[in-house]
Amino acid sequence: MLKFKEGDRVKVVSRDVTDEDRKENVYFSHMAGLTGTVENVFGANEIAVKVDPASLSAIPRDVHKIAVERMREKLLEALSEEQKKQLTKEELDFDANYVLLLRSADMEHAG
Repeated sequence: MLKFKEGDRVKVVSRDVTDEDRKENVYFSHMAGLTGTVENVFGANEIAVKVDPASLSAIPRDVHKIAVERMREKLLEALSEEQKKQLTKEELDFDANYVLLLRSADMEHAG
């Protein structure tokens, strides 16, 4: 039985990065300590976690912010003026989710 299910609050464990992690691209040191909510469970080694933006350190938070701004710009470039007028302020100022695909061994339940 899987120990995580959709909706669980989780925290990424802090541990040393191994050669296998680097080879498989499954764990990086900047992930340690991040908190979030399990969005999907595909298996023990494939769990999608929506990360709490407040738990991001400065550099990933800035990169995420810039990425969202670029997405908004691309949307505005693709829309006509008439289409833009039909969108609400909330739709124009959308935010993107920061989601990581994690292994259950790299997570623990958040308190």
